[in-house]
Amino acid sequence: MKAIKLLFLLSILAIQSCKTQTNKINGVSFVSSRQPIDQKHTYPVANLNANYAAVMPFGFIRDLSLPEVKFNGERQWYGERKEGAAQYITEIKKQHIKIMLKPQIWVGHGKFTGYIKMSNEADWKTLEDSYSKFILEYADLAAKMNVEIFCIGTELEGFINSRPDYWFKLIKDVKAIYKGKLTYAANWDEFKRTPFWSKLDFIGVDAYFPVSDSKTPTITECLLGWEKHKADILKVQQGNKKPILFTEYGYRSVDFTGKEPWLSDRSMNQVNFEAQTNTTQALFDTFWKEDWFAGGFIWKWFHNHEKSGGENDSRFTPQNKPVEALIRQHYNVYR
Repeated sequence: MKAIKLLFLLSILAIQSCKTQTNKINGVSFVSSRQPIDQKHTYPVANLNANYAAVMPFGFIRDLSLPEVKFNGERQWYGERKEGAAQYITEIKKQHIKIMLKPQIWVGHGKFTGYIKMSNEADWKTLEDSYSKFILEYADLAAKMNVEIFCIGTELEGFINSRPDYWFKLIKDVKAIYKGKLTYAANWDEFKRTPFWSKLDFIGVDAYFPVSDSKTPTITECLLGWEKHKADILKVQQGNKKPILFTEYGYRSVDFTGKEPWLSDRSMNQVNFEAQTNTTQALFDTFWKEDWFAGGFIWKWFHNHEKSGGENDSRFTPQNKPVEALIRQHYNVYR
């Protein structure tokens, strides 16, 4: 009788473990466009078996040393403004897909946001005031639209290192408005130094870790390439007792895609679908089975699915490429 009870308990634990492992955030980073969206734009996301989408409005800074964040301007694309973000959230939710609202900063000429740094106190104060206005307006939108996750920033290490007290206060201010889950999207080489993970619900990582120097990396090579990075990620996770969320992940369909996965250089244009598929498979195999891993958002997904990606595309999007089928199958297992 005791043996039967023990077997019963073990079976329950196995089922619970399986449920834990398969309940993941399977997301897409839904790119802001010039126009409103409707069902024909959101159905392909549901067809991917995605259960989350990141909606990404934008604020703009003209240069790394210029302090004012400007947003909701008439010259911005529809999806980059508050009105557009609200419309995107409404339409995506109709597909029973949950939302991470992820307002981001674009610096003039595409300069890296992690290098934003002011030269004097007055400019720092201007930056802080304008960034708070930007983030708190979208936190209010997230609250009003019952968004499941809100991201307070993306790849802003220089700003955080220089003004840590500001960020702890910003988190308090956001929490006064928005009661859902919070994260921050740290760059792959930044997350170990982010000081406020204990105040958030997820440790957010933009997961562009180098995993292979090969032109067409094999899955095995990439799995080996992940070993040290995974150990570093787990150390941060255990130190903060918060789940890891890949706020962005993905690879270009190009030669050497695992070497420096963050590169957007348009001179890299030799299409390589096998490289994209193998690196993606290795990432899935490394993380999705772990209980401490919450899931992630593929970079990136365009609204006009039928015209995106395809056989001549060497960019990040998985759309209309072999890796799309891999993601669909994987998301179907882990939903």
